[in-house]
Amino acid sequence: AVVSTQSTGIRLVIEEALNVLPTCNKTVYTPKDLPYHGKAFLKGNCGVSVVRSGEAMEKSLRQCCRSIRIGKMLVRHEDEDLQKPAKVIYVKLPKDIAERNVLLMYPLMNSGGTIHRSIRELKKNAVPEDRITICTLFVTPNSVNTVLDDFPGVRILTTEVNDDCVLHFGERYFGTDK
Repeated sequence: AVVSTQSTGIRLVIEEALNVLPTCNKTVYTPKDLPYHGKAFLKGNCGVSVVRSGEAMEKSLRQCCRSIRIGKMLVRHEDEDLQKPAKVIYVKLPKDIAERNVLLMYPLMNSGGTIHRSIRELKKNAVPEDRITICTLFVTPNSVNTVLDDFPGVRILTTEVNDDCVLHFGERYFGTDK
């Protein structure tokens, strides 16, 4: 039940994130040679999942955009102490990420530290703030303030803002909780 409910929320957040990406008008022709006027993405787009819980959002992104590039980032707090700054352990990003719009996928922002560190890593790779959209399911008001105080240009899309965030999303989603 957890996976089904969360998968629906994830899909909605991903679809909304795609809706806010820049587009241009485009005309395509149907098999009957009739014009259809629609939209096409303006620039290259990519997803970046923050391992491990962010990987739960990759399936929905791939279902919406089959050929989208997806990078990975492993960010950890030392000894699970959220008071200490998070550290980047592993990063694999598309080589041209600086020219892309980035959907940063991480299902919950409790303190904002992991996302904060992830954004710093993206900026280190020349990604402008206004091209970063955070896709998340649950956030606390404190985490939103932590992120937006330092990175006012990013966009945050979520399903819920609450003082009490569900911890260990990845364990519950992937069925590895105790």
